[in-house]
Amino acid sequence: MENVLRPLIVVGGSLVVTLLVGWLVDLLLRRADQRHPGVPLWGLLRRCRLQLQFTMGAVLLRGLYDQAEIATTHSAGIAHVLNLVLIGSTAWLLVRIAVAIVESSYSRYAHTHRDPARVRRVRTQVTLIQRVVSAVVGVVAVGAMLLTFPTMRTAGTSLLASAGVLGIVAGVAAQSTLANMFAGLQIAFGDMVRLGDTVVVNGEWGTVDEITLTFLTVRTWDERRFTMPVSYFTSQPFENWSRGGVQMTGTVFFHLDHSAPVEEMRDKLRDILRECSAWDGRDYGLAVTDSTPSTMEVRALVTAKDADDVWTVRVTVREQMLRWLARHHPYALPRVNTADAILPPGTAHPNGTEPHRPRPRSRMVEPPRTGRG
Repeated sequence: MENVLRPLIVVGGSLVVTLLVGWLVDLLLRRADQRHPGVPLWGLLRRCRLQLQFTMGAVLLRGLYDQAEIATTHSAGIAHVLNLVLIGSTAWLLVRIAVAIVESSYSRYAHTHRDPARVRRVRTQVTLIQRVVSAVVGVVAVGAMLLTFPTMRTAGTSLLASAGVLGIVAGVAAQSTLANMFAGLQIAFGDMVRLGDTVVVNGEWGTVDEITLTFLTVRTWDERRFTMPVSYFTSQPFENWSRGGVQMTGTVFFHLDHSAPVEEMRDKLRDILRECSAWDGRDYGLAVTDSTPSTMEVRALVTAKDADDVWTVRVTVREQMLRWLARHHPYALPRVNTADAILPPGTAHPNGTEPHRPRPRSRMVEPPRTGRG
């Protein structure tokens, strides 16, 4: 009877204590969250309940397993498995706690600062800090798990003895990976590019959607994703339209005939912008910026509060201005002047008539001069 009750008491008691501790911790965090609604940390820590219960259960089972006297012939193997579960659950709990603390700090910062650029910068740094912490904790946990095996502890001495050589070999082999990791840290804390920034890379316009330690994702206007190594942004030039403020100035170019009514186009531009909700009302303008033998270039300047709105204003102005010109001033649209070609001598015209030949001009031929006047 004792052989049955002892395992039930040990295992069942461990599970009951685990569930009870998890419930008490969740209750305390819930009350703290209700008393301090402006502090999101307590609500975020409540998400760690599952990880806490796993860790608590592994601790209790590892400490009381010898008292249960279950499968005594395999006690060493079961104890080893419990050690691995304990290390993994502890690492999982630490990562979740670190994520909750970082997210709480970012949330409080975002509520106290209204500058979108600074909020995006902190968001980028917070995201990379989370990834770094998760990677470090994961590497340490895997290393601790491997050291629980006797063979790995024996091999560890040899590995430490040759750490210098291995470090050099690993550095050469993973040169590009390490370069991207350092570039990711440089982007995060150097404030070069942030989550939500509008950038132009390789002629493609898009928004920074994700930043990791090794790659960066740009989402274009048509929902495509460009995944690029972060080292590109530290070694190649790119356009960041969100630097120095989110207000934008856009241009719209028209190639028109020289007879286009420029003054009336200025008035029409003002009317179009007044009806466009994306225009911020700061400035506008229209001027002739270039001229060719057949057309002239007219540039319209418009402003908006951000990159998305300036795109909307540009396409609206282009569409309505061309429609207005085609309806009221069709002569202002560019035209191609054509003329009959002059055929070579002796070539018959397609309609059977003699081709028109330019009449040669006559010129005066002076008599030869002698040496005397």
